[in-house]
Amino acid sequence: MVNDVIAEKEKEFNILQNGAGDIMILINARPGGAENPRFVFDGNNSALLYRSRESAVILENIDPEAKTPLQSVDEVLVVELDGEEVAREYTAPLRVVKKAISI
Repeated sequence: MVNDVIAEKEKEFNILQNGAGDIMILINARPGGAENPRFVFDGNNSALLYRSRESAVILENIDPEAKTPLQSVDEVLVVELDGEEVAREYTAPLRVVKKAISI
């Protein structure tokens, strides 16, 4: 049985880097937890966060200042916010692909 992935565009998100070079991505919380999450970045201005087999989040118009830091890490910390409260957090391996992400 094949599950359909529901991909939602994230309207507001933040990408932050600490002094050690670690990347944290803040997004709005989605229903259900993350299972085997993965973060795919096209090296330009789009990324896709696979949260689970059923859920993915599209990030578009990534700030150009985040491009180099995103290409220099192997994983990101994803924080899902419900208002101002942290609903969940998890790490996701990051993979940079050559071709643009389009959905």
